[in-house]
Amino acid sequence: MRTFQKSSKLFNVAYDVRGPVVDEAMRMEKEGIEILKLNIGNPAPFGFEAPQEVLNVVEQEIPNSQGYTDSKGILETREAIAAYHRSRGIEGVSADDIYTGNGVSELIQICMMALLDHGDEILVPAPDYPLWTAMATLAGGSVRHYLCDEKSNWNPDINDIKKKITPKTKAIVIINPNNPTGVVYSEEILKEIVDIARKHRLIIFSDEIYDRICMDGVKHTSIAALAPDLFCITMNGLSKSHLIAGFRIGWMCLSGPKVAVRGYIEGLNMMSSMRLCSNAIAQHAVPVALNCTEETKALIAPGGRIYEQREAICKAMDKIEGLSYVKPQAAFYVFPKLDTERFGIVSDEKFVFDFLKKEHVLLVRGGGFHWPEPDHFRIVYLPEIPVLEKAIAKLGNFLQDYRQDNSDRRYHFTHN
Repeated sequence: MRTFQKSSKLFNVAYDVRGPVVDEAMRMEKEGIEILKLNIGNPAPFGFEAPQEVLNVVEQEIPNSQGYTDSKGILETREAIAAYHRSRGIEGVSADDIYTGNGVSELIQICMMALLDHGDEILVPAPDYPLWTAMATLAGGSVRHYLCDEKSNWNPDINDIKKKITPKTKAIVIINPNNPTGVVYSEEILKEIVDIARKHRLIIFSDEIYDRICMDGVKHTSIAALAPDLFCITMNGLSKSHLIAGFRIGWMCLSGPKVAVRGYIEGLNMMSSMRLCSNAIAQHAVPVALNCTEETKALIAPGGRIYEQREAICKAMDKIEGLSYVKPQAAFYVFPKLDTERFGIVSDEKFVFDFLKKEHVLLVRGGGFHWPEPDHFRIVYLPEIPVLEKAIAKLGNFLQDYRQDNSDRRYHFTHN
C-alpha cells in the first residue's frame, strides 16, 4: 500500500496553541466532557461582540464586496490605515505602503516567503507567538530565538540579541505588546533594538496587534516611529481590538527607506498578487473601526470587563503557592511560572496534559511559545470572572499534590 506522510518541511514546526493537547481535548469533548478552553485568544466564544457600527458597515457593504479588490486592498481602507500609522508617529506612510491580509497570520507567511532563502537567519523572541517561528522555518529560514527577561518585565535581553546575530541574520522580529506575556516593551529597550538593527542593517518586523489593548495608562510606542531611517514592517489588525477574529482582517505597513529593499518589495507584491486579495467584506470595516474605539477603551478601563478579569485572575493566582507571574499590561494573556523544584516539573507538555485530564481545563505549555524551560504556561483570561475564579481554584487544587518525576523528562505526544 502506498502511504503518505506530512512534508519534511513540517518536522521542526510546532503550533501548540492548536496542537496535540488540543486534539486530546477535542477527543474528550466527543465523549461528552465539557472543556474550558483557555488556550486561544478568541473573544467570541466568551460573549464579546464587535461594536455595532462595525457590524452595520459590513452588512451594508455586502453588495459591494462580490468581486476581487486590488491585491493590496481597497484604496479607502489603505488610506485609513496609513493615516492611523502616521498618527502613531510613523513618518511618510501612504496607501501604497499598506497591504491588507486575511489576518496578520497570512501577512507573516507572505513576508517570510518573500524574504528568506535556505540558510538565512532571523531573530525571533522567546517566548514568541509561534506562527512567526513556524512561517520562517517553512520559508526555509533558520530561526534564532533571543530571550526575553522575566526579571525585567519580560523585556528583550539586549545582550542576548547581540550574541545571536551572525552574518546570515536578515531581520529581527518583535512582538509588542507581547503575546504570550501581555507586557509592553519600554521605549528605552525599543531604542536599543533600533540601534542594533541600524548597526547590522537588519529589517525590523513589529507585530503590534494588541496596541489598542493597553491598560493602566501604559503607553505603547511603535518601533517604526523610532526608526525613520530603517526599513520596518509593522503588523496590525482588528481581530482583537474590535473583537472580530473570524472576519480575518489584518494589515502590514511598510516604512523607512526602500532603495535597499526594492527586490524584497517586488517579492511582497508577487506574493500578495498570488493570493488575489484579502477578504473584501472585512476590508470595508477598517475605516469605521479605526474611528470607533470607545468600546475598546471601556473594556480596558477600571470597571471594564477585560480590566476586571485581569485583576480577578491575578488575585486568584496570588493564592497559589509555587506559582508566580508578571502582571500583564496589555492583551488578554498571562504567562505564569511554576516552581519546578516544588512540583518536580520536567515536562510542561505533561503538566498541561495532566491538568486537562483531571480538571478539564485547556492551557498552552510555555514550550509552545519556544520558551526553553518547562516552567511556564499561558492562560487566556477572556472568560467572565466566576469562570476564571473556578478555573484557577481548580489549578490550585491540582497543584497541591502534583509532582512529576524524572521518568516524565522524555514525555511527548505521538504526532499522527
